[in-house]
Amino acid sequence: MQDLASFIRGIPKAELHLHIEGSLEPEMAFALARKHGVALRYPSAEALRRAYDFEDLQSFLDLYYAGADVLRDADDFFHLTRAYLERAHADGVVHAEIFFDPQTHTARGVPMQAVIEGIDRALRQAEISTRLILCFLRHLSEEEAMRTLEQALPWRERLCGVGLDSSEAGHPPSKFERVFRRARSEGLEAVAHAGEEGPPAYIYEALDVLKVSRIDHGVRCVEDPALVARLAAEQTPLTLCPLSNVKLRVFPRMEEHNLKRLLHAGLCVTVNSDDPAYFGGYIGENFLASQRALGLEREDIRRLAANSITASYLPQPAKARWLERIRTYQ
Repeated sequence: MQDLASFIRGIPKAELHLHIEGSLEPEMAFALARKHGVALRYPSAEALRRAYDFEDLQSFLDLYYAGADVLRDADDFFHLTRAYLERAHADGVVHAEIFFDPQTHTARGVPMQAVIEGIDRALRQAEISTRLILCFLRHLSEEEAMRTLEQALPWRERLCGVGLDSSEAGHPPSKFERVFRRARSEGLEAVAHAGEEGPPAYIYEALDVLKVSRIDHGVRCVEDPALVARLAAEQTPLTLCPLSNVKLRVFPRMEEHNLKRLLHAGLCVTVNSDDPAYFGGYIGENFLASQRALGLEREDIRRLAANSITASYLPQPAKARWLERIRTYQ
C-alpha cells in the first residue's frame, strides 16, 4: 500500500475552484513582462514572490490585478493555462473546471476573443477533461457584468457556467440576480463565491437568489447551524481552498480550518487551490497541508476526492467511472 503522501498525489480528483490568472507564477510574469515591455514593480521573480504576504482578500487582489497586466494576447493565455494543466495533471487531477475573469483583461483593451481562444486552445490539448467558467467581478456593477456576458456569448459553446468572485465584503450575491438569470437562460451553470469574508447571509443569497449549484468557499456557514444542516441535507458542494484561507487570514492557522469538521458533518466539501501561485501551492499541496494539520485519514482523502467528482459538471457516465476508480484506489 502506498504511503499517504503518494496516495494523496495519485488518487483521481477534480479541481473545481481555480482562477487561471491566479496560477501566474512570478517567473512567467517576468517573461511576459519582457515580451510586452511591461515594467513590474519588483526587481526579480524572487522579490515578487516575497511580496505574497497578504493582510486580507483586498491586499491580495491589488497585487493579483497588477500581475494580470502582463497577459496581453492569446498566446499568453495559452501558455498560462497549459502550465496550470501540467501541474494539475501531476497532482492526480483528472478533471478541472477553470475560472477566468474577462473583465480584468477587457478593461485593459485585451479582446474577449484573445482571452477565451487562448485558454480554450490549451484546454483542447490537455491530458485531462476540462470545463471553463466565466466569472464576474463583484466589485463592479451588474450592468458591466451583463455587458461582459453578452460579449462572451459568441463563444457560448466553450463555456460551462458563470461565477462570481473578487471583493466579497459589501457586494452581496443579490446584486447580480439579473445577470445570473440571463446566464441560466442560456443553459449555463451557476456558481458563486460566498461565505469567505462575507456572512452566511451571502450563502443563502447565492443559493436562493442566484440559484447556484455550488458554493465557492462557504466556510462561514458554520456560523449558522440551520445553514449547515441545509447544505448537508441538499449536498450542496463547497469548494474549499485551505491554503488560500490561511494566507488571507480567514483562519489564523491550518490547524483551525473547519474542513474536517464540515466533512464529518456530512457536507459535500472539496479541496482546491484557488490562486496557487499566490497562496503557496497547487491542489496536491492543499491536500497535503490539510492532511498534516487536521489529521485526515486515508478514507477522508478518498471521500474528498469522490466529492470533487460528484460536485463536478462531468456527465454521469464519466462520474461513475471515476468514482469507481476512487473507490478501489489503493
